[in-house]
Amino acid sequence: MTQALYRKYRPKEWDEVVGQDHVVTTLKNAIAADRVAHAYLFAGSRGTGKTTLARLLAKAVNCLNPDRARRPDNECENCKAVNENRFLDLIEIDAASNTSVDDVRDLRDKINFSPSQGKYKIYIIDEVHMLSTQAFNALLKTLEEPPPHAIFVLATTEIHKIPATVLSRCQRHEFRRVPVGEIVTNLKMIVKAENLQADDDALIQIARQSAGGMRDAQSLLDQLSSTGDKITLALAQTVLGTATSQTVLDLIASIMDHDPAHGLETIHKALDAGADPRSLARQVVEYLRGLMLIQMGNANQVEATADVKKQMGSHAKSFSTSDVLRMMKAFNNAAVDLRGGWQPSLSLELALAEVLDAPAEPTQSLAASPRSTPQPASPPRTETQPPPSAQSGGSSTPQDVSRPEVAAHPPEKSAISAGDVIKGWKHLSSSLPKSQANLSALLNSVRMIDMQGQTLILGLASDVLVSKIDKPDQIEVIRKLIKDQFGVDVNVRCVVTTAKGKIPPNVAQDGMVATAIQHGGEIVDMQD
Repeated sequence: MTQALYRKYRPKEWDEVVGQDHVVTTLKNAIAADRVAHAYLFAGSRGTGKTTLARLLAKAVNCLNPDRARRPDNECENCKAVNENRFLDLIEIDAASNTSVDDVRDLRDKINFSPSQGKYKIYIIDEVHMLSTQAFNALLKTLEEPPPHAIFVLATTEIHKIPATVLSRCQRHEFRRVPVGEIVTNLKMIVKAENLQADDDALIQIARQSAGGMRDAQSLLDQLSSTGDKITLALAQTVLGTATSQTVLDLIASIMDHDPAHGLETIHKALDAGADPRSLARQVVEYLRGLMLIQMGNANQVEATADVKKQMGSHAKSFSTSDVLRMMKAFNNAAVDLRGGWQPSLSLELALAEVLDAPAEPTQSLAASPRSTPQPASPPRTETQPPPSAQSGGSSTPQDVSRPEVAAHPPEKSAISAGDVIKGWKHLSSSLPKSQANLSALLNSVRMIDMQGQTLILGLASDVLVSKIDKPDQIEVIRKLIKDQFGVDVNVRCVVTTAKGKIPPNVAQDGMVATAIQHGGEIVDMQD
C-alpha cells in the first residue's frame, strides 16, 4: 500500500519542522540542558505539527546519543524504534474515543510501571479537550506529581475548553498557522522528490486552501497527484472546488440586475445538475470575498483566472462595500444552514431573497397591488408597503401618502385581533406536518402580521418570498390553520414590507409603535 505523503514526509529531525521555530527552539534547549518538563500542552489548529513535535520530543528524551545537543540522532536503536512505530514507551491516546474517567484511571494505574525500552514513558493525549470533567479531575493529580519516568504531552485544537487547573500544571506552547510561503517551499520539495509536475500557481492555491495546515496541504497535493496529470491552477481549482463557475457569475449578475426570477432559475439549474447547495453557497462567498479584497485594494490576494478576475473587477465597481458584506453574510449563513436538508434549494433561495431586499425610500405611495415590480438595483426600487392597522384609523399615515380608499370605506371590525394571531403564530407554523416544512419555514420568515377587517395581512421581506408563499394551496392551508386555532374565517393577503421584526404580543397592535414597525421601524429596547 502506498504511504500517504503527509506520513512519508513527517519531520524526523528538529530542522525539518516547518513554521514552529519558537516551539522547536524551546524544546531543543530543554533537551540540551536536561531540563525537560513533566507535562506539556501543545495548542493550535489542525495539521500544524503538534503530534509531530510530541514524537520528536519522545525520541529526543530517549535518544542514546551521549551528546544531548544532537538528540534525536535517528541512528540509535530507540530513535529507529520510534520512527518505525515500535517503541513501547511511546503511548498515543485519542481522547475523542477515550473520554471517560475509567480510561484515565486505567492510564493512571499503568503509569507507575517502569519503561520497557527507554528512559522515559511518553504519553501523548490527542484532542485532550474531549475528556469529560470527571476524567480531567482524575488526571489532575497525575499531571501535578507524575512518576519521574513519565512525561505527558497534551494536544488540543480548542484550548478554551481546557480547565484552568490543567493549564496551570503544564508548560504551554501555542502553535501558529504555517505561512503560505513556507507551505509552498515544502510542497516544492515534495514535488521534486516525487518527480511530480506542478505549476507554482497551483501550489500557492493548495497552500491557501489548506488555511495554514501543513498536513492538509500535503494531503491536497497527494489528492491532486493521483489524477496523473500535471498539477495546474485550473486543475487545482476544479478538484478542490474553488473554481469560479458560471453559475456564480450568473447569480451575481441577477443580483446586480435585481432579477429574482433569473436568480432562482440559476440556482435551480445548478441543483438539478447535481450541484451541492452548501458547496455552491461557499463558492458564492469566496467570489464575494474576492470582490471585497479588490474593493479594499488587495487584488493581488485574489486567486482566479484572468477572465474571472476581469469580471470580478467589474462587479467590484458595481456594488458598494456594504452591499458585498451584506451578501457575504447572507450566503455564508446558507453555507452552514442545515435547515435545507429536506428542501435543498431553500437556504440559497432565502439568501437570494435577503440580498434582494433593498431598503425602501422614505416616501412612497401605496399601490393597490400587494406586490411591487422588481426594478434594477440603481436607482433603488420602490416597494409596496402594507397599510397600517385598521384600528388606527389612518391617524399615523404620513402626510405625503394618499389613501382615498380609507375615506371611502370605513374600517371594518376584525373578528380576531392581530395580537392574538401574533401570539399563536409560532404554534401555527410548528403545527404543520413534515411534508409542509417548506411552508413552515416561509411562515417563520413573516416580518409583519396585521388584521384589516376580515383579511389577514402577512408582510414578507421581498418579492421572492411573497411569490413563494402566495399560492392558492398554501393560502388555503394558512386559512385552515387560522380557522382551526381561532374559529374564524379570514382572507389572506401577502405583501412586501420593510418591517424589521414582528410586533411583540405585549405591544398594542393599533398603536403608534405597531405602525412604526409596520413601516420599517425596529424595537431596540423595552423597559418596564
